Amino acid sequence: MASLLQIPADDSVMLRVTHSNIKSFSADTRFSLLSTVEHVKEKLWRKCGTSVESMKLDLYDDTGAKVCELADNLRPLGFYSPQDGYRVHVIDLDPSSVTSGGWLDDMTLVDKYSISEEAYNKRDGTFKKFKEKLASQSSSVHENKTSDNYMEDVASRIKVGDRCEVDPGSKRGVIKFVGRAETVAPGFWVGVEYDEPLGKHDGMVKGKRYFECRPLHGVLVRPDKVKVGDYPERDPFEEDEI
Repeated sequence: MASLLQIPADDSVMLRVTHSNIKSFSADTRFSLLSTVEHVKEKLWRKCGTSVESMKLDLYDDTGAKVCELADNLRPLGFYSPQDGYRVHVIDLDPSSVTSGGWLDDMTLVDKYSISEEAYNKRDGTFKKFKEKLASQSSSVHENKTSDNYMEDVASRIKVGDRCEVDPGSKRGVIKFVGRAETVAPGFWVGVEYDEPLGKHDGMVKGKRYFECRPLHGVLVRPDKVKVGDYPERDPFEEDEI
């Protein structure tokens, strides 16, 4: 319940959606971070036809690297730390699904009306212009929701040098940076150097260095994803309990 309360009720994220069976399917869709994974699947079912029971969701970052599987239907989407520009890939596990076989991609038997791009761009009320206007409005609204002081209260309890654990994944490390990250998004961020090479960079993000750490050990996350405390480095040779 605590993790739910840390997600602002009006916070949302714009994700690109792709599909394992429908190669031509690609849609930018806004999701509430408070929505459960199950609710996300229901929304996607209406878009692509894959049933909730047969749907597996993988989350990819804006570089194309897989972040994680959205495996827990009862978790809020915000638990998995998606950001604008990330991609959700729908995998249809049903071999008899309406989407299987790729026939939804085969448009060779359909008579198509064609129009030049120049003529299409001159038209008013087209779907392209509607999408551009909607994306612009959504982007403006989203930017207005996130102030420069976003999560400052949570960040104030985190200090450089603290040991920590980061969700999702309970990854351990040390705090290297606390503050605003102008090249990423408004609000406060926390820079962490993971104990293991589970990060994305060496402390430099989008051309600006926020901290120093080993390559592929660094990450910038929102303060609510960080738990500070007595989190020693795990023994790599320690066996799991049986």
